[in-house]
Amino acid sequence: MLPDFRVRQRDYLLEISRAITQELDFATVLRRILQSAAELLAGQAGLIALREDGTGASIRWHVRAYYGIPDAYIAYFDELLADVPEHGDPQRFALPEINRRLQAIAEVSTLGLLHGVGLPMIVRNEVVGLIFIFRSYASAFTANDRALLSSFAIQAAIAVQNAKLYQQVSWEKRRLDAVLDGYADGILLLTPSHRIERFNRAMIKLTGWTPAEAIGRDHDEVIRWAWREPGPTLAEAEANGWPLDEHSAPLYVEGDLLRRDGGLTPAGVSYAPIFDREGRLVNIIVDVHDITKFREAEELKSTFISIISHELKTPVALIKGYAETLQREDAKWDAATVQESLAVITEEADRLTELIEKLLDASRLQAGALKLNRSEVALDALAARLVEKFKTQTTKHTLSVEFPDNFPPVLGDEERLTQVLSNLLSNAIKYAPGGGAVTVRGRVEPERVIISVSDEGPGIAAADLPRVFDRFYRGESELTKRVKGTGLGLFLAKAVVEAHGGRIWVESKPGKGTTFFFSLPRYNGQMTDSR
Repeated sequence: MLPDFRVRQRDYLLEISRAITQELDFATVLRRILQSAAELLAGQAGLIALREDGTGASIRWHVRAYYGIPDAYIAYFDELLADVPEHGDPQRFALPEINRRLQAIAEVSTLGLLHGVGLPMIVRNEVVGLIFIFRSYASAFTANDRALLSSFAIQAAIAVQNAKLYQQVSWEKRRLDAVLDGYADGILLLTPSHRIERFNRAMIKLTGWTPAEAIGRDHDEVIRWAWREPGPTLAEAEANGWPLDEHSAPLYVEGDLLRRDGGLTPAGVSYAPIFDREGRLVNIIVDVHDITKFREAEELKSTFISIISHELKTPVALIKGYAETLQREDAKWDAATVQESLAVITEEADRLTELIEKLLDASRLQAGALKLNRSEVALDALAARLVEKFKTQTTKHTLSVEFPDNFPPVLGDEERLTQVLSNLLSNAIKYAPGGGAVTVRGRVEPERVIISVSDEGPGIAAADLPRVFDRFYRGESELTKRVKGTGLGLFLAKAVVEAHGGRIWVESKPGKGTTFFFSLPRYNGQMTDSR
């Protein structure tokens, strides 16, 4: 039979061991260890001080658990331990000094009636702290007392080490959560049986599912294909032996994902296996990438090729046709015919030059190389000149200018602003083939001036309004199909206006005409650089 003391010692240590394995809050564990040590050693008080990193390369000691000591004294103890010198090995220098200070304060504060003993908390040859017990009876701490306290110190050191590991794991988990939730692609973590374990924030937008709804479900419930490119799905690939091992290439599937709300998301989905050291499949990482922009880029490229090939062919064909006609040796042309033919060639060459310039401007915009040569520009005078020029190009339209007196100049690139107004006037004439009024107006506001160009044409469909300034975009109306164009004019106009610090917009109602507006900052009399 074990003596009662040994039984109590065993029970205390068993309780502490259970607490270490069950309790996640290490401060609570430290308090339990300290209280058990004090009770078993008949101590009236005790503390646990931990050795922690301070600012820079300094080491500080802090009281992290205490028993039988008034709260008001703890700040004093912390201050007492703050300047303990460190000279490499804490067991040789810091710990004896801390013991000396605590012994001294115990004896001085109680007129020699209170004694104490402290033992280091060591784990893996690293000193992590000190456990110190005060008691009031005169007999010294025996070797058995010290051995017992050493057992508690070991348990406390283990608790600290576990807490550090837990904090490190928790921090890594939070960091991983932040990385996954901040990642632009959708991320799923699957079990080998395809159950969803992780579901990041981007997946909400891509699939319409929330993490709470998706986690625990089967992969095929969330990743559903409305259409996909030829190739195996995840289930089909696994049926054919994928993945063989950790070196297996990721599986890639592309198509249109069916969202929970019935919508579609063009996506490319990659599957990468994760194996443990024994070669067992433990997880599958799923990366869901939204390829909407890639699809749009492909469509844009197709549109570009279609429009440009058509727009280039027409002037080139006319130029070539008239030039070949004039070169015929079997015919003699009168002067009027020759001049008419040359006029067509010149006109089509100018049209070809304009198209090339627009393409070059679009390329400069993409490269961020559109430069402005700024000077004072009188927009009212500029609008009046352009209206007079466009009056010669139509007999169906009535063109006019309405600007208030003393319209303020703006600081801008006159050539580029001419390009903007010319495009808006040209469109007003082209897209109102039945004629009517075309009016350029100016309005002055405290911080900006606003220019508008309105027509009385059939207007723009509501579905087309959000995209009229997109590159190469042209509406689907019959009128748009009949009118020649590249879809670059408004794209370039928007870029020029925004480069000046302004904005451009459109208002239109079918059957009631269209008005394009653009605003520019008012000139404050100070020149800026020419960019």
